Amino acid sequence: MNYYEQIKGLLITNEIYKRIKEYSKNKSDVETYYNVGKLIVEAQGGDIRAKYGEGLIKEYSKRLIIELKDKKYSYRNLMNMRRFYLKFKK
Repeated sequence: MNYYEQIKGLLITNEIYKRIKEYSKNKSDVETYYNVGKLIVEAQGGDIRAKYGEGLIKEYSKRLIIELKDKKYSYRNLMNMRRFYLKFKK
């Protein structure tokens, strides 16, 4: 029995699983941010009504930060999600 090869195999397998998990998480994040951006644009009545949308996004941001207890839903991040959707919607 070659213990070194078994140890090496376990470590390689673990690294592969970590990368697969990381890829899945990143894919999920991208899909989520795209869909959030799409919903924001729809809530604003379309991509032309950006001025009205700023107030809406600020309101959504405040509520998300309070209700989900996470500052990553800042106005800036929600605006970036909106921009992301508009850039890649085609």
